[in-house]
Amino acid sequence: MGTEIHILGSLLAFGSYFFIGIAMVLFFLFVYTHITPHDEWRLIKENNIAASLAFSGSLLGYIIPLSSAAINSVSIPDYLIWGFIALVVQLMVYGGVRLYMPNLSDKIINGNTAAGVFMGAAALAGGIFNAACMTW
Repeated sequence: MGTEIHILGSLLAFGSYFFIGIAMVLFFLFVYTHITPHDEWRLIKENNIAASLAFSGSLLGYIIPLSSAAINSVSIPDYLIWGFIALVVQLMVYGGVRLYMPNLSDKIINGNTAAGVFMGAAALAGGIFNAACMTW
């Protein structure tokens, strides 16, 4: 009987973190696509590789620290706080790249693959660094 209760508790914890994580990812995607001046979804549907690379890097750059937060959090509120911090870091990375490359959106809209790769790599690097800083 004790083993079944332990398994149920573990499944409940897994489900809580997993579905809250999915909700945080959807929230991140909503916020990110409303911050950027270009329409990532439309551009990707139109086979814009630059948009796909930039957006994919940003998504991974968010999910990596979110995964680290799931591993290291001591509670659901802790997980939510670190998920919010990961979102802010990704927005800061995007803002930093925009400072370096003010016409980033135009480049992505026009399919400039180099700009898309750079944005995606910066987001991924920011996410990896962010995840490393979340370990304690």
